[in-house]
Amino acid sequence: MSNKQFDVIVIGGGPGGYVAAIRAAQLGYTVACIDEWKNAQGGPAPGGTCTNVGCIPSKALLQSSEHYEHAAKHFGEHGITVKGLGLDLAKLVGRKDAVVKQNNDGILYLFKKNKVTFFHGRGAFARAVQGGYEITVAGSAEDTLVGQQIIVATGSNARALPGVPFDEENVLSNDGALRIGAVPKKLALIGSGVIGLEMGSVWRRLGAEVTVLEALPTFLGAVDEQIAKEAKKAFDKQGLKIELGVKVGEIKPSKKGVSIAWTNAKGEDQTLEVDKLIVSIGRVPNTIGLNPEAVGLKLDERGAIVVDDECKTNLPGVWAVGDVVRGPMLAHKAEEEGVAVAERIAGQHGHVNFNTIPWVIYTSPEIAWVGRTEQQLKADGVKYKAGTFPFLANGRARALGDTTGMVKMLADAATDEILSVHIVGPMASELIAEAVVAMEFKASSEDIARICHAHPSLSEATKEAALAVDKRTLNF
Repeated sequence: MSNKQFDVIVIGGGPGGYVAAIRAAQLGYTVACIDEWKNAQGGPAPGGTCTNVGCIPSKALLQSSEHYEHAAKHFGEHGITVKGLGLDLAKLVGRKDAVVKQNNDGILYLFKKNKVTFFHGRGAFARAVQGGYEITVAGSAEDTLVGQQIIVATGSNARALPGVPFDEENVLSNDGALRIGAVPKKLALIGSGVIGLEMGSVWRRLGAEVTVLEALPTFLGAVDEQIAKEAKKAFDKQGLKIELGVKVGEIKPSKKGVSIAWTNAKGEDQTLEVDKLIVSIGRVPNTIGLNPEAVGLKLDERGAIVVDDECKTNLPGVWAVGDVVRGPMLAHKAEEEGVAVAERIAGQHGHVNFNTIPWVIYTSPEIAWVGRTEQQLKADGVKYKAGTFPFLANGRARALGDTTGMVKMLADAATDEILSVHIVGPMASELIAEAVVAMEFKASSEDIARICHAHPSLSEATKEAALAVDKRTLNF
């Protein structure tokens, strides 16, 4: 047990925390980062939910399952014959684990490179002291630290259904959904959000019969309506059974599986018997063990840390970023806030533009967007022009054999400034970056329409959508 002094202490080593720690160190501060996540061997596994049970492992499984489905269903179209196709699930999951470990080790290397002192354990407020705060570390590295500036980046936890706790055997959060030992014959998901659709896609591709139960009457309510409808058509065709407007009743887990009583949109009572249930009804801010009351750190009714526009809390020298504060629970939003806070501590003007944060759902087809939906623009009374272009008319998409979806661009009716871009289709996660750059630079749809795009490329669909705003597409 020792007492160590730091300029900046970051509690949490997820995307917001570890990036904040590195940026603060680059700016010349002495920095500590505390994170308690453990790998299977009990060693440190920084990177938070994103690296360990979120973005990174889910993308690894999505990629593997997509390869499997291509081999099973689509290679024949390319003249490739596959005989005796098999699935080694243990190896598939093992690859995912290896990808996660590479990311964990990469963060530890970055800490060392940037002279960030890492503490493996749970960080908590102990008390305010002269010139800062005393932070205790409980876990592998028991310690007491003192920091002038504290950045809380403790992330979020999966929200459980009332009265139905996660056992991670049959009732699964995103964590358990990534560690299923055998492909279930029948799988149910409650909630059709990002995590639910991605995990549902993984196990459907590998052979599970997947039913998604969604309480809301609309599919992907946060997504532009036209894009959501296009996506649902694709998911229906793939065999993902999506039930909207349902009421979930009693859920009975047993050794054999899970029994779910539910009522469909017509008011008819149903029972669904499945091997596994994934609950994907959102996430809640994580302040477990943080001991905020020791220093009077203010939380809101959701349990999130209250911050202003600059991520300052109600306490001097205490900041909070990422999932534990207001705003979208996205890894890249947390990163941007972490960098901005480190720069604000240094007296610089760190900035995060919430209007140009991209959103992505990594299903197949991928769904990505930046800016307001057409429905939001209408509700806000904004006059706009719309342009769409289907991947069906894109040469590269045809060559890929994946022509599902479209690019949609919305621009201001008077100034032509791009207000939003919405994509459903191949590589939407990569294509959205052009839209983010364009909007950050206040580009007009004509700017994109007049920029030369490589041929043949999927990005030409963005150019054509921009041309469509002015009703002058060239290839459709």
